[in-house]
Amino acid sequence: MAHTRYPNLLAPLDLGHVTLRNRVLMGSMHVGLEEQFGPLTKLAAYFRVRARHKVGLIVTGGFAPSWSGGVKPLAGRLSNAWEVHKHRVITDAVHEEGGRIALQILHAGRYAYHPLAVAPSPQKSPISPFRARGLSARGVEGTIGDFVRCAVAAKAAGYDGVEIMGSEGYLINQFIAAKTNRRTDGWGGSFEQRIRFPLEIVRRTRQAVGADFIIVFRLSMLDLVDDGSTWDEVVHLAKELQAAGVSILNTGIGWHEARVPTIATMVPRAAFTWITARLREHVRVPLITSNRINMPDVAEQVLARGDADMVSMARPFLADPEWVEKAEQGREDEINTCIACNQACIDHVFKNIRASCLVNPKACYEDELVVAPTAAPKRVAVVGAGPAGLAAATTAAERGHHVVLFDAAAEIGGQLNLARQVPGKEEFNETLRYFRRRLEITGVDVRLGSLATAADLRGFDTILLATGVHPRALSIPGADHPKVVSYIDVLRRTVEVGARVAIIGAGGIGFDVAAFLAHDDGAHGVDGYLDTWGVDRAYSGRGALKAPREAVAARDVTLCQRSAGKPGAKLGKTTGWIHRATLQKLGVKALSGVTYQRVDDAGLHVLIDGRSLVLEVDHVVVCAGQEPNRSLEASLAGMNVVRIGGADVASELDARRAIDQGTRVAAAL
Repeated sequence: MAHTRYPNLLAPLDLGHVTLRNRVLMGSMHVGLEEQFGPLTKLAAYFRVRARHKVGLIVTGGFAPSWSGGVKPLAGRLSNAWEVHKHRVITDAVHEEGGRIALQILHAGRYAYHPLAVAPSPQKSPISPFRARGLSARGVEGTIGDFVRCAVAAKAAGYDGVEIMGSEGYLINQFIAAKTNRRTDGWGGSFEQRIRFPLEIVRRTRQAVGADFIIVFRLSMLDLVDDGSTWDEVVHLAKELQAAGVSILNTGIGWHEARVPTIATMVPRAAFTWITARLREHVRVPLITSNRINMPDVAEQVLARGDADMVSMARPFLADPEWVEKAEQGREDEINTCIACNQACIDHVFKNIRASCLVNPKACYEDELVVAPTAAPKRVAVVGAGPAGLAAATTAAERGHHVVLFDAAAEIGGQLNLARQVPGKEEFNETLRYFRRRLEITGVDVRLGSLATAADLRGFDTILLATGVHPRALSIPGADHPKVVSYIDVLRRTVEVGARVAIIGAGGIGFDVAAFLAHDDGAHGVDGYLDTWGVDRAYSGRGALKAPREAVAARDVTLCQRSAGKPGAKLGKTTGWIHRATLQKLGVKALSGVTYQRVDDAGLHVLIDGRSLVLEVDHVVVCAGQEPNRSLEASLAGMNVVRIGGADVASELDARRAIDQGTRVAAAL
């Protein structure tokens, strides 16, 4: 029977030998658990909970088919029969919950971060310090055999299928594109010879695993790099892959070295489903579309208009493992939405830290961070309804404690209410919607517009101080000049900022304020985003690139920092370059090694390399850091007080650390 609200999303998908229970694919994402010694028990716990809540098909993070194929030293592999037992705990866990799971086979090629890297041609990639060795013809044949053996081992381990990673600039994609395939033998040269590699992998894999095994191929439909594939080549390869025996074609968008953001929060929702839709008329096998699909209504719209047969979401299942079940039960307002920040997931993986999720610290800690009912309920006061306070209050109440949440403001959210004003960070609205609903469900006594006093807090067993931060004041002559304003006033729109602005402080807040003040109205929406970053919907050239639209900035902005070096160097590993490129497009000037002297009617006086300079601006916005707000703490002597969030450590409004700390402290009460 069709689901009334999501008839397409929740419809089964018949693949012939197996039927998937819905059209939702949990996309592949490396989380740092793949390298566990012995049986992959933590990874099994992670997948179990997603299968329990009805994901249609899960795809693991990438496992290498050989030592050389790993993305880093000691990366997860499945290349020998003796490794099969490590994976059996995963497949058993998923099948016990009624789910299906495929293992992704990923060979990094020139992206490998180790000296054993190999590629179609000897090359160094922009994202690895190691120069890859070119494969010999015998090496190519051996690598094809590695893929096949990995698939056979995956079947022996109980997987329902494999996904062959042929996109994002990894080895197979490197063979396909002339950019990275400079070979002159039978595996290079013409397009037909360059695609022999993926086609032989699929043909031989299908022959080895039989007809009753899912083979997903991740096809790069938009390379977004110079000398990438043309549209006709993508279509031709898709047809050949269908003939070779794939069960499903998945959509890959952009190489890792592409200078176009494809998954970050500033990318509009479902911004790339149009390219999958364009392929549907050319093939019969089911197509999966991907990138920035994070809520059921978006997924349903994508499927309803015929863009694809399935939707792929990876990070949304870090944020909420119950995503599918909540959609099925009409509990969309309870979904903890992925905000595409990358801070605790992809950024962690690139730092060799276990992935988690900014909005869900339990992700990848399923068997460690357990929120269990308490046998001894306490009276808990949480002072401050910012990210730390919200996480702590709802977690403590979920456990059965009696929780009162105080905040002097008229609404929950604290600094999140500032962050959501920044262009490209609107997804924080979803986080606030989620917490409002969580407060209702868990029964927290919420007292807004209430400045808590020591008298209010007497009688509580525990007081969690989540009072946040104060902006650090400017301490130079003229700091009280009318031109000087705080970032808080700017983001709250309580001041009318002039056309020329200087920003003191080039950390995350400084970058956000610069983007807020210099924003380009023409960059909004899918078409505005594609034009701004130079993505060609018409696909008239290789890689689907075109000249980016020239940005029109709302203001003239100068971003200043005291330290030497590149402004924004400490921003997120995977998103920092996007923020820097965005400001560059908007014409924001960046100054380093700045000594601030004074502010007067002429503007901001600074010293750079011993040279005096006056920035003739209408306003000076102070983003010079924060200090913990602990003004209440002195009056709470003798009470059991625990600081969390910014009240504990005031560093760049770190919502990830605040939510994690609030959750863990409450889980341990």
